[in-house]
Parts: sequence; C-alpha cells; structure tokens
Amino acid sequence: MLTDVFSYRYLDQPIWQTYGELESRLLVQLIAVVKEALPYYTSGKINETNKPKWKQLHDNLARELGVKELSPLYYSYTQKNGLGQDFPVSGFYEWETVCERFVNGAFVSTADPDRFMKERISFIELALRVRHDEITAINTNLPIWIKEQETRVLPYSAKRVPFSSTAVIASNREMNSRFSDLIVEVNERLRRAKVPISYHTGFFQFAVDQQIERVIAKPFWDLVDGALWKNVDIDMKEALDRRDSNDKDPAIFAAKALESAIMIVSDQKGWTRGTENGAAQYVDNLVSKANGGYIAPWEGEILKDYFRKVRNSLGHGPGSAPMPELTIIQTDWAIETAMSWIRTLVRRM
Repeated sequence: MLTDVFSYRYLDQPIWQTYGELESRLLVQLIAVVKEALPYYTSGKINETNKPKWKQLHDNLARELGVKELSPLYYSYTQKNGLGQDFPVSGFYEWETVCERFVNGAFVSTADPDRFMKERISFIELALRVRHDEITAINTNLPIWIKEQETRVLPYSAKRVPFSSTAVIASNREMNSRFSDLIVEVNERLRRAKVPISYHTGFFQFAVDQQIERVIAKPFWDLVDGALWKNVDIDMKEALDRRDSNDKDPAIFAAKALESAIMIVSDQKGWTRGTENGAAQYVDNLVSKANGGYIAPWEGEILKDYFRKVRNSLGHGPGSAPMPELTIIQTDWAIETAMSWIRTLVRRM
C-alpha cells in the first residue's frame, strides 16, 4: 500500500542545503514531541495499544524509502560470564528505539542533507498524522458514543455507575488541547530552525511567509479540521502541493475547496434545493434574503467573480487562444483568497 510521505511530495523542491546544529537539534526536539503524542511507555511499562502503531510507522516509511529497516532491529554482542567465558547476547530493540535511532542517527558527510532531513521529517509527519486521525475519529464518534451510553440498559444485577457526559466532554476537550499544544510546539520549532514548512491536519507543507501563515493559513486549517470539511481539506492540500512542486493549475484546487465549503454551508443550513447547477447558484443560496442573508450581495458578487476569473478561465479549454496561466504571485493570491473566504464562511455558521 502506498503511503503519502513528505520526502516524495517534495522530492524536487530543495529545502535543506546543509546539515548542522540547527537541524540536529530540530530532529531531537521533534521526535520528543512524537513520543508525547504516541507514548510507547506508560508508567514505565510498554503501552500495548501504541506499540503496534510504531511498528506500522516503521514498516510504512521503510517501504516508501525502499529499505528493509530504518535502523538495526536487533542487537548482538559478546560478554563474559562469571567464569570469564565469552557468551553471546542478542535480542530485538523496541520499535520506539528503532525509529528514534533513525530520526536521530548520525549524519554522514557524504550524504545529501536535503534527502537526509526530508526522510526524517517524513517519519515525524506520519506519526503526527496517526495521532491526528485518531483524534479526528474520536471527535466524530463522540456524540454517538455519549448517546449510546446515556440510553443503554444495564442488567438489573450490574453495578450502576452514574454516567457523566460532562466529564467525558471535558476529557475530550483536554485531549484535543494537549495535541493542539504539541502542534504549536512543532511549528514553533520549525520556525526557530528556519525551516519554511509548517504542520497542519496531518501534513507538512511550505509556509514561506510567516505573516500569511499566522493570519490566514493557521486559522483556516484549525477551522476545517473535522470530518465535515474533509473535501475542503483534501483539495486545499492538493492546491498547496501543486504550487510548491510547480505542478499544473494549483488554483483550480483552491477554487474546488472554496466551492465545497459554500456547498457545505448551504447544505448544513438547509438551503440546498437540489436543483443548483454550479457554484453561482450555491452562492445565491447564501445571499438570499429568504435565508437571512448569510452573506451580503456584494460579497456574493465577489465570490462569483472569483469563480469566473480563476476557476472558469483555467478549467475550460481556451481553443485557439493562448493557454491561460497564473503567475506565481497570482497563484498565491488565489490560494490565500480561497482560504480567507472559507474561513469567514465557516466562522459565520
């Protein structure tokens, strides 16, 4: 099975020119964050729930990198017994040790710094994605689980322990907060190491402009981090990946993400009629006075113009006319504008 890894997505996009103290320190810090997010030991004992996850992380990345093991899986050495005789000692390392040794392994001067760092950042990304996906699933299923607990019928002989949805919700909120704090730390560590990437909802992507990252990108990713906005998340990540790798038409995917967000708002508010034919009519649902004017008419016109000028011009064949193409600056604008629109639409719900 193919696994989406950072080192492959940014194979042709140089990031690291050298390897030094900043890079070494960053990897030590990031693997420490992973160990907090997916603890291998709990109260001094192996966490049997998380152990298989570390093995899977190892196996997935090893396959993508084309190696059998990220670092040696077992140890073997000779030591003397009480009689002064040599005897062999061997065994297997724990998966956390294997993975940590890979991430913090010594850099060989003949190695390519860019490849070396990307492969190790790939492990960090995969591990954080595992925890992100777990928490997303828990958040999605929590209301259903609470309802089941509140309505379940226990046998008469069963010990009745009062169920508190308030306590469960508070615990869930604390779990989300702890992980959110870890992601803030990851992005701050990257900034201090002068690495132009940031982590959002399972993936590392370029964050060249820190002001844009702080004011637009981070609030956007925070708001669409949920099952409801899955398609928005997917298309926006595709837009960024295409932009960063200089692939074709990244702005189209930003427009798709924006269109999905508009459709979701319309659906969630009960305004979708089922006869809509394109983004413009979904925008009309949001503008409609009968629906309370979710957005103002002038906002609706700006949105429609975005689709006309960005999505439509790039998404249709030009015939014999010159092939439409956005400049790098225009592409950044198209993506950042779509993010801003999605953010304001979601915040109004």
